[in-house]
Amino acid sequence: MCLWCFSFAVTSLELITGQYGEMLKIPCNSGAIKAEDIAITKWKYDKGDGVPGYLLVKQKNQNVSISATDEYKVRVSMDENSSLLISAAKLSDQRTFTCMVVTGGDVFEYPVNVLIHKLPAKLEISEKAEELEIGRLTKLGKCVAKDANPPANITWFKNNKPLEADGKGISIKASVAIESGTGLSTTTSILEYSATKEDTGAKFECRADSLPLESSSMNFTITYSTENIMLEVSPQKELKEGDNLTLKCVADGNPAPTSFNFHLKGELVTVENTDTYTIANVSRNATGEYKCSLIDDTSMEATRNITVTYLDINLSPSGNIVKLAGDALNLSLQIDSSGKAEVSWTKNNTKLDKQPDFTKLGYSDSGRYEWTVTVGHITRTASFDLTVEGKGPAVIKSLFKNRSNDGQHKVLTCEAEGSPKPAVSWSINGTLLSESPFINGKITHKIKVVPSANLTVHCTVTNRLGKHDTHASDISVLSFFTDQSEDSDQTRLVVGVIVGLLIATLVIGLAYWVYSKKSNCCQGAPRKISPTSLTLHQQPEPLIQGRMNPCSGVIYAKFTP
Repeated sequence: MCLWCFSFAVTSLELITGQYGEMLKIPCNSGAIKAEDIAITKWKYDKGDGVPGYLLVKQKNQNVSISATDEYKVRVSMDENSSLLISAAKLSDQRTFTCMVVTGGDVFEYPVNVLIHKLPAKLEISEKAEELEIGRLTKLGKCVAKDANPPANITWFKNNKPLEADGKGISIKASVAIESGTGLSTTTSILEYSATKEDTGAKFECRADSLPLESSSMNFTITYSTENIMLEVSPQKELKEGDNLTLKCVADGNPAPTSFNFHLKGELVTVENTDTYTIANVSRNATGEYKCSLIDDTSMEATRNITVTYLDINLSPSGNIVKLAGDALNLSLQIDSSGKAEVSWTKNNTKLDKQPDFTKLGYSDSGRYEWTVTVGHITRTASFDLTVEGKGPAVIKSLFKNRSNDGQHKVLTCEAEGSPKPAVSWSINGTLLSESPFINGKITHKIKVVPSANLTVHCTVTNRLGKHDTHASDISVLSFFTDQSEDSDQTRLVVGVIVGLLIATLVIGLAYWVYSKKSNCCQGAPRKISPTSLTLHQQPEPLIQGRMNPCSGVIYAKFTP
C-alpha cells in the first residue's frame, strides 16, 4: 500500500505583466483552494531546457523556507495568499513560474508566464535638417527611443497626422538594438522627406506607439525658387491726385527675393533690400501701366494698370454778382475730370431739384448759390452770391391800417418792394411793432399810433438809388373813438370831397350864366376883387382868385390847387 501517493492536476497557463525595476507579484491558484485546505505550497521556475529551479516552500503552520541558491535567494518572498514576490523585476524574470499546492492526497500546479515591460526613457530627435528643398528627398531627422521592452514602435507625425512611407516623397527606416547588459532595446527611426511649398511652417514630431511618449516638435525652413510674382498697389480702392502711390512686389520664393525692378511707365527703377517703391503726390499724368520684376529673371514680372482720379471745375462768373431785375445771368461751369461727374445745386444751403434758370431775373433769385461736383471720392465746390436790384426806385405795394385787438391804437402796415433793401420811414412818431426780413425784394413795416386829431400819415420808402415813393393814409379821431371802421371814415371823406367839388363847379357855372345874361345891360369894366379863400373838405386848401363885374356881380374865378 502506497502511503504517499498523489494525483497531479495542472491548470492552464496564466500570463501576467510586470514593470521593469518594480516589485513583481505572481499569484498562486487565484483563490481556487482555500488556505486552510493547503498543506504545502512550493514555488519553482523554469531554468530552461526543462530544468526546474526551486525558490521556496511553506508547510502549513510553518514559516517560509527559501530553497533558492542563485540570484533569487535575496529577491524572493511569499505573501499570506501564497503569491510569489520578486523584488526589482528584470528582463531575466521573463519566464514561467509554477506554484505547486498539496491538499490531502492531491497535488495541484499553477504555471504563470511572466512578461517584463519598460517604457523608453524618452524620445529624442537628432540630426535635424536645417532646411528642406522642394522636390528633393532630404533626411529630416532621427528619432531614438532608448531602453525599452518590448522594443518601441516609432511613428512620425506631420501636423498631428501620421506619416507612412510611400517610396516617393516619404521614406522611414527603423532599426532595433539590444543592450547586452540589461537586455533593453533601443529603437531608431530615420525620416526622409520631400517637401512642398505647403509644408512651410509644418510641425514634425515622433511618437512611441501605444505608449504615452512623444518627442518635442520641430519646424523646418522650406526653400524653393520663385514661381509667382504679384504687384500690389496702395491705396487699394481709389488713387486720387495728390495721394502717395506705393507699389509692392510680392514673390513666393523662399527665401524671398530682396531686390526688384519697378517699371514706371517706361522708366526703370531698381530697389535693393526692399520690395516697395513709393511715388509721392501723384498727378493725373501718373495714370498708366506699371510693372515689377525680379532682377535676376526679368521674365518673372507682374503688371497693373493704375488710374489717378482727378477733378477740376471753373464757374464763371463767381464771387459777388449784382444784376438788375429782368436781366439774364449767363453761367458757365467747366468740368475737367477722370470720369463721369455728378453735379448738384443749392441755394442758401437748400438743395435744388435742378439747375436754376436765370434767363429773366427777379428779386426772388437773390441768394447764395453753390455748385457741388463729385467724381469718385473727390468733391469740388464753386459758389457765387447773387443780388438782384430794381431798375427803378423802391415802391410801396400797399398801405393799410387796422384797429388793434385791444382797441387802444391803430396799426399801420406799409409793404414795400425794391432792391437794394428799402428803408421805411413815417411822417409821424409811432411805436415800431415789427419789420419783416428782406426776402425776395420785399419788406413789411408796422407801427402803432394813438391819434389825438384828424391827420394824414405818410409812409416813405427809399434805397441807395436815391429815389423814393410816398403813400398817405388818413386817420379820423371821431371814428377812432366811436368805434367805427376806418374804411367807412375813408369812404365818407372821399364822398365829401367829390360833393364839394361838384357844388363848387355848379356855383361857378351859375355865375357865368348870370353874367352872360346881364352883359348887355352893363357897360362898366370889371372890378378887381381881393382873393377869396374857400375851404374844401380836403388838404391842401384850394385857392379861388377872380374879378367881379360891377353890372352883373358875377365873379370870374381861377381854381388853383
